[in-house]
Amino acid sequence: MPHSVLSEHFLRAMPKAELHCHLLGTVRQATFTDLARRAKAPLSSEDITAFYTRGEKPVGVLRVLRALDAWLLKTPDDLHRISYEYLQDAAAHQVRYAEFFWNPTGTVRDSGIPYAQAQAAIVRAIADAQADCGIIGRLVPAIDREATPAEALQMVGWLIEHRHPDVPGIGIDYREVDRPPELFVEAYAAARRAGLKTTAHAGEFGMPWSNVQTAVELLKVDRIDHGYTVIDNPAFARQCAERGIVFTVVPTNSYYLRTLAPERWALDHPIRQMPQLGLRIHPNTDDPTLHHVTPTQAWLMMQRDFGFGADDLRGFMLNGLDAAWIDEGTRRQWRSEWSASFDALRRNDAESV
Repeated sequence: MPHSVLSEHFLRAMPKAELHCHLLGTVRQATFTDLARRAKAPLSSEDITAFYTRGEKPVGVLRVLRALDAWLLKTPDDLHRISYEYLQDAAAHQVRYAEFFWNPTGTVRDSGIPYAQAQAAIVRAIADAQADCGIIGRLVPAIDREATPAEALQMVGWLIEHRHPDVPGIGIDYREVDRPPELFVEAYAAARRAGLKTTAHAGEFGMPWSNVQTAVELLKVDRIDHGYTVIDNPAFARQCAERGIVFTVVPTNSYYLRTLAPERWALDHPIRQMPQLGLRIHPNTDDPTLHHVTPTQAWLMMQRDFGFGADDLRGFMLNGLDAAWIDEGTRRQWRSEWSASFDALRRNDAESV
């Protein structure tokens, strides 16, 4: 791989897409504290600080997401606030296009906000952020895989009933352990029949490569989120490479930070190995405020920790555009414009060294 080193200034200035980010994992600590105080939630300041502490062995992200639905998000305006703040923060790092996940099942069930009102508030935030910050946002309602298949089908029904152009497709997230993709085949089939795009978290938490295969072949997803264990079956990985499937990877993924030795973490991480198998990857933040990462830092990790060079990063940037749920005309235009911007920034970066 090339060893040209791009500056952090370059990595911040380069145009970016975010395709793998969870809305409830973007909440600013100050906002979380404000919402907790207003809701009189059973959380001390120490509890909140612990939620936002990322030690050598990071834990607890899912507890934060559940706490938001259970105690803190009370009105559609709360969803507008956190959505706008996420897009504002992303735009500061030259994220020009962002598709972000939101779990309606928890919001409706635990926060008590009806789906239509919740979606409308988030879509309003998308419009406001585009007007104020220039970022284009798209909402991706995600199946809560810890809930039932019936609830997943119900969620897809809500999305279809309240169809909006800023809500182009579905995903699935939360803990994959004991919740394989095949449980949700009916919900995905309903989404595809309605013309929705689809993606799925698979091969996360060390779950087997067969979960990635099920998502690709049974759920028929457009792309894969995480997907790391695909490297355990090189033959299937080659099939994914031949199909051009893009994997939205996360440099700060908690599972591998916990399970790999610190001195081997970056060397043994599947992200380093995936392109060697011909797989197309695209780096993302996942839960930026909880992982203590920005879009710039995610791209920096691809260079610093995994050893990818400038040409690799340029390819990853274009992978994101190819995987984005945008029309073909926009895709062609952005590929041309973003490539030109990347190349100009790269020349200036080299000259400034």
